[in-house]
Amino acid sequence: MEKPSVFMKKKMLFILLSIEAFIIVLMCRVAYIQIVNADEYQEMAYEQQTRDRLITPERGSILDRNGNGIAVTETVNAISVIPSQVEDKNEVSKYLSEVLEMDYDTVFDKVNQRVALVRIKTKVDSEIALEIRKKDLAGIVVDEDVKRIYPYSEMAAQVIGFVGKDNQGIIGLEAKYDEYLKGEAGKILTLTDSKGLEVDSTQERIAPVDGYNLVTSIDIVVQQYAEQTIKKAVEAKSAKGGCIIVLNPQNGEIYAMANYPTFDLNNPFEINDEELSAVWDTLNEKERNDALNKMWRNTAINDTYEPGSTFKTVTASAGLEEGVVTPESHFFCNGFHTVGDRMIKCWRYPRTHGSQTFVEGVQNSCNPVFMELGERLGAEKFYEYMDKFGFNEKTGIDLSGEAVGIMHKLENVGPVELATMSFGQSFQITPLQLLRAVSSMVNGGYLVTPHIGCKIVDNDGNTVKNLDYDKGEKILSDETSENMKKILESVVSEGTGNKAYIAGYRIGGKTATSEKLPRRSGKYIASFLSFAPAENPEVMAIVLIDEPQGTYYGGTVAGPVMKELLSNVLPYMGIEPVYNEKEQELTETIKKVVPSLTGLTISEAKELLKESEIDFEIQGEGEVVTNQFPPENETINTTSKVIIYTQQ
Repeated sequence: MEKPSVFMKKKMLFILLSIEAFIIVLMCRVAYIQIVNADEYQEMAYEQQTRDRLITPERGSILDRNGNGIAVTETVNAISVIPSQVEDKNEVSKYLSEVLEMDYDTVFDKVNQRVALVRIKTKVDSEIALEIRKKDLAGIVVDEDVKRIYPYSEMAAQVIGFVGKDNQGIIGLEAKYDEYLKGEAGKILTLTDSKGLEVDSTQERIAPVDGYNLVTSIDIVVQQYAEQTIKKAVEAKSAKGGCIIVLNPQNGEIYAMANYPTFDLNNPFEINDEELSAVWDTLNEKERNDALNKMWRNTAINDTYEPGSTFKTVTASAGLEEGVVTPESHFFCNGFHTVGDRMIKCWRYPRTHGSQTFVEGVQNSCNPVFMELGERLGAEKFYEYMDKFGFNEKTGIDLSGEAVGIMHKLENVGPVELATMSFGQSFQITPLQLLRAVSSMVNGGYLVTPHIGCKIVDNDGNTVKNLDYDKGEKILSDETSENMKKILESVVSEGTGNKAYIAGYRIGGKTATSEKLPRRSGKYIASFLSFAPAENPEVMAIVLIDEPQGTYYGGTVAGPVMKELLSNVLPYMGIEPVYNEKEQELTETIKKVVPSLTGLTISEAKELLKESEIDFEIQGEGEVVTNQFPPENETINTTSKVIIYTQQ
């Protein structure tokens, strides 16, 4: 027998070594899979052998400052189908389309999909879900689901926001605090074979983690007063729209933010414009989206406007702080002020204010006084205060889409621009920016951060996170702040803001009539900014009426609106009036107590209110009172109105 050659021996050795190396690599790979990647592959195998149905977590509630639910979650059901288990797809499709009020072809297409599980419909009422369960058709699965409910429907719609089909926040607080509200989905796991058929009736349930609740600074009663007031004002003046913001100037907490027109949070995709609704089917997708976004828009923070005379508070504060004017300084108004080669008129032109002190100039809202004050400050110093008051930045409110002021560049500001800016024209800011700035003038000089969220709590009321906001930078001296409170109080008691006077209360404020661009278009914004009590403000509010028809002056149009608002809000907040002898005899100082109406029939409620000589308004077409505003035992003025809510 011939001995193997050296070459053959080497070749055989190489093959043996290669086989050994391959076995070693294979063993290492098996060890890697079994030890290092064991959990990952076990999870993949488990996923392949199970079918999971998601359980939607209960979204956290949005609460007002007193714990009342503004946005809550209701338990409902979701209907799904396991196509491989359906015995008669035509029968199942027909039944589900009828009971769920869906298109047959849509349901049939879903039932015929080659998937382990297909969702037919979510947010199904419990009664319908129970009926489907009783039918007990093979392949139909009824799972837990949740539905977002807004008990007050249109209240604070642009502020609260709403959720989409996936239970995710779309706009407003729902979107801003989504990470806290949404929770974590759970699962129902079922063992299946390769065809998706159950091999074991035992199911594993991984419970969902419910979301946390958001406690806000909103006060439902104050918000409802604001909503009622702005709606009445806009409709009475056939205006384009309007808004009201009510906050605490000491810490920036917002009690109310109302926009009108508004929309129904329970039906957020239903357009609120009758003319637009009539042609809705003819609009393309972009036109529809634009219309919806406009309806959802929060004008109080998203839109800018020329503030007009309410901005004179800023010029006045800057002048006092810089020492270029004192309350006793003298001015003379001859009906206009000449800047360069331009004659800029006072609102009273051709009449004049004549000789007046600075305080009287503010009371009269005299343009020449503020133009002269702007000249004394100079453009650079004026812009320094624009920065200090925060007009070149967002206020920091916890809502998305906030706009920033639109200003001239400093290098482009000449004498004419400075003059017009000094009394609130030729630039734009948001209503909230102005409210924040004026808050600093009456709270000791601090630039607070307006906000709505206060804290995050669990379902047991335990605090998970405090949403803290510091007091803000001190931008004005105590002396300037005290002077501004006294001056602005005199505007209401003696000046152009007298329409907001309320017997028994010391109120400060400033009116404005802003002409919209383009000039001479006949379009105006009437506004009024106010605070009370003047000596130690607890409430500050701004009212804007966009394009009022007929009379459009701020004092005449917005002044009475502010008076109505504060007449209700101040007593509710426990701020007691102190009447002098003359005020005690006025009709408007007489108070009435709201009776309990809930549960009564409409006719019974009407009779009771007529006996009490209280005006009322009915909302809804039902026969029984389901809710009322203001609530029972609330003290109101004789001029106030009670709203009766009913359901069909």
